[in-house]
Order: sequence, then C-alpha cells, then structure tokens
Amino acid sequence: NHFMPTLTSYDPINRKPLGDVAITEPADIPATVQRAKQAQKTWAALSLVERQQNVVRAYECLSAVEDELTLLISKEMGKDHRRATYEVAGTVQNASYFTQEIGQALQNESMGRNGELQYRPLGVVAVLSPWNYPLAMANNLLLPALVAGNSVVLKPSEETPLVAELFVKTLNQVLPEGVLQIAHGDAETGKALVNAEINMVAFTGSLAAGKHIMASAASGLKRLVMDLGGNDPLIVMASADIDEAVQFAVASSFENTGQMCTSTERIYVDERIADEFEQKVVALASRYQAGAWDQNNVNIGPIVNPKQHANVLSQLEDAQSKGATFLLGKHQYELPYIQPTVVTGITPNMLLERDETFGPVVAISRFNHLPEAVERANASPYGLGAVVFGGAGANDVAKQIEAGMVGINQGVGGLGPWVSAKQSGFGFHGTAAGHRQFAQLRVISK
Repeated sequence: NHFMPTLTSYDPINRKPLGDVAITEPADIPATVQRAKQAQKTWAALSLVERQQNVVRAYECLSAVEDELTLLISKEMGKDHRRATYEVAGTVQNASYFTQEIGQALQNESMGRNGELQYRPLGVVAVLSPWNYPLAMANNLLLPALVAGNSVVLKPSEETPLVAELFVKTLNQVLPEGVLQIAHGDAETGKALVNAEINMVAFTGSLAAGKHIMASAASGLKRLVMDLGGNDPLIVMASADIDEAVQFAVASSFENTGQMCTSTERIYVDERIADEFEQKVVALASRYQAGAWDQNNVNIGPIVNPKQHANVLSQLEDAQSKGATFLLGKHQYELPYIQPTVVTGITPNMLLERDETFGPVVAISRFNHLPEAVERANASPYGLGAVVFGGAGANDVAKQIEAGMVGINQGVGGLGPWVSAKQSGFGFHGTAAGHRQFAQLRVISK
C-alpha cells in the first residue's frame, strides 16, 4: 500500500490545521506531465471557439462554490472577508470576458494575399502561483494558457493549497481529463515540474525563485513569463495634492496587509511638505486595525506565516538600529500580527529601503531636490511599479522612473498588461499582447 504523503494547510492566526491535500512527489511529476502531453493533443485539436466554450462552462461551475472559496482565502491567508469576496467575484465574473479577449488576441491575422500569422499552442504550461492572491494570480496565468490550447499543471503555493484544490476540482467538472492538473508540494515539487518536459513556465513569486527557474529553463529553452515582486517607490512632489497623496500612500502600503507586489514600499516626499504629509499619514494609518478576518472593522490581517513575520520584524529592527524614527507602531510585534506602522528617516543603507517588505509598513524619507528622489527611486534591482504625485512636472518625473508600470496621481495597473522592468520580471501577461505570450507565433507564407 503506497503511503500518500500529505501537505497540511495552517490557519495563519493560530497555526491550527485547516485541511490536507495529497502531495505530488518529485518522482511522480514526469507521469503528471506525460498525462498533460496526451491531453494537450486532443485539446489543441479543438477549434479556438470550442476551447472557449469549454472554459466558459467550466468557470460557470465556480459560482456554486464562491462562498466556499471566499471562506478558504480568508482562513488560509487571513485576508479580510471583503477583499476575499472581491477576489473570488472578480475571478468568476470576469472569466467569460477574459476568455473572449484571449480568443480575439489569438485570431489568425492576414498578411495580405500571401500569408498569415497564426497563434499556436506551445504544449504543456507549468503555472506556479503565489499565496497572496491565491485565486486571482493562478487564474491570470492559467486562463490564457488553456484558451491558447495548452494543457496546464498548476503548482500552487503550499500556504494556500485548499483554495487551489477547490478551484481546479471545480473546473475539472467540465474540462477534459488531463487538460488541467494540480501538483501540490514544496519547492522540490516546483523544481521537478520546471525540470520536466514542459514547454513554458508561468510564475509569480520571489526574485530568488525566479532566478532558479530561469537557470533551470535554459537547458530546454522553455518559454517564460515571470512576475518577481517589487520594491515600489512613491515620489510626492511639493506640488502634490497632499490629502490625495496621503490617502494613496497609506492605502497602498496597507492593502492586503502589505502582502502585495505593487504595495508602496518606500516614499520620498519633498521636505517642504513633509511635516504636513507625515502628520496626516499618521492620523490616517492609526485608524487601521489589525485582527482576524471575521472581526468587524479589521482591515489588516495576520502575516501569512512566522517566517514572513520574522522577515518584516528584521527590517523594522534594522531601521530602528540605524536611526529611523517610528511615528506609529514599533519594531517588535507578537505573532501573527504587525500593527499599522509608520517609519520616517529611512536611508539607503536600511533593509526597509533595499528589500521588499511585504508587511503593513509606511516607510518615509525626505528629499531636497527632485533628481535625488528619482535617483533613489531607481536605485533598486526591482522595477515593477512606481507612483508620482504632483502637479505640473509629474509627467517629466514619471518618464525618468525605471519601472514597468508608473501611475501619475493614482496607482498602477488595470489599463494595460501587467509589466515589470529590470529584475521584477520577464515577459508579461494581460491584454492582447500578454495573452499572446502563451502561444507560439507561426508565419504561414503561401
């Protein structure tokens, strides 16, 4: 009798077990990929329209488990009920629209009388998804891969396996067998999947893991779309609407308990308005409350696990030891929460400035001259998002920022593809150009 190893999911609030899933061991991955290859042939033989119809029907099944998915997101990662509801509803309600958008992006294009551009399936796509948006992030990568005619093996984060399990099980009520499979496990399972005979890796996660994946993918020249986190700067010019800048700074730093790759991580504010800006940030931040997802008025949940909690504390302790000033909160917190924290006097040698924090911290620094703010904003290996608040001249500042997405007097994303620059990623997803990254371009001359 073969013993089935299991992966246990824990509640981040009290570390109590929530449930188990069967692990796909590294030795079992080649067989999983083989099934995906077989299923992909039949799936790719369907017309684009037939695949779209299959996918839309599969996603319609999710409406029956919306409440259950919402509850699992709250329980597994501590996200408050409102945000979890929003994540599930967005995934379920937008599926048919996205399926249509992907289908349009993959239409054959005529090149005059003698030729055609075609978007063909790549084969087997490995999707490795994170815990911070356990449904939405998996969906953003898995949906275009499926519609393009690929089969998918999803390796979800080991922090949120139950969400992924229910998601895949529900879609598989409709999808042909083997087209979408799930492989649970830790980094070893992920490595085995990347090393297997797949054709593409679509990954959202850490920079360090992304570098390993890129190195492993090299031997088979596997296609890559990778979203690798950020250290997003916010520049607040003297001409900014201070109240709007404050509102954005706090909301963006605290959104999803700061556990978001486009969280505002470091703020550079013109010293002429810095006193007022800081006072207003503290007033607003102190209205936020950390606590369990099922409590009223809670908008900051637990940090996902003790390791991540310790990481945030190490950055706060480092800032404290190097002379930063805590305007709200402190550098020490008990598990599993980190209360809303506002720190000023951040300097380039502090971990808070250099590294991604992934916690509810507003980190502020003052500048005298704009070029100095731009230089510090760009002095990072990351280049995901950046935001500039200001009046005239904000456009000029935005042009100088090295990031894939720049917001002027607003947050990033939502309009175009999800794009990163520098070491924040490789390839991109979303909108027609992003959807086509999940297909092989073929030129037919006739």
